[in-house]
Amino acid sequence: MPVKSGASFRLTALPMIVMAQLLAAAVFTLTLVWVLHFREGVTWEMGSIPQLVYTAHPLFMVIGLVICTGEAVMAYRIVLGPRAARKAVHLLLHLLSLGFAAVGLYAAVKFHRDAGLPDIHSLHSWLGIATIGLYALQWLVAFVYFVFPGAMMTMRADYAPWHIFFGIVIFLMAVCTAETGLAKYIFPGNDYPSEAFIINFLGISIFVFGVTVVLAVILPSRY
Repeated sequence: MPVKSGASFRLTALPMIVMAQLLAAAVFTLTLVWVLHFREGVTWEMGSIPQLVYTAHPLFMVIGLVICTGEAVMAYRIVLGPRAARKAVHLLLHLLSLGFAAVGLYAAVKFHRDAGLPDIHSLHSWLGIATIGLYALQWLVAFVYFVFPGAMMTMRADYAPWHIFFGIVIFLMAVCTAETGLAKYIFPGNDYPSEAFIINFLGISIFVFGVTVVLAVILPSRY
């Protein structure tokens, strides 16, 4: 039996990019169903139920640090056109992600203050603070190297592999943070077993989305 060449088994990034878009839509839909149906929405009104304020935390964090970051990581594979356009979309999506993360972080801090709970006492909060801090630092360093006119091309070339590496690491940290955050909502004796199913499906979707995004980045764009 003849052995096929190694090229016959190669997978390009295109199927992963398509799958990532479907998973991003699934993550967004499941998040909205969970927040609006099971958690009764969000609010910022003074004197409102603190839990409704806290619900904004997972909503904005998932949209920002998971979905927007994943799309930003894949921007160079998704956006058609000149490199400058792809760079602009990549930069703006990361900035949008940081904006959503800031709102989500504010919701968590406000809930802790209103409910009299301590801050940064769980693994989820530690991972979250580290992720947001590294994310902001990565964005600033990338802006200096790749956008600031004074940066030399040799400096950009030397930093580019590290930028890609740390970008993937921070994105995976965001996925881990989301998973540990969702786990806090599942506990024995839950009065809403259907909510647990939604949370579990959301967690699996986020995990698979993260894996698919990484594959979309590391796989070749064509044969």
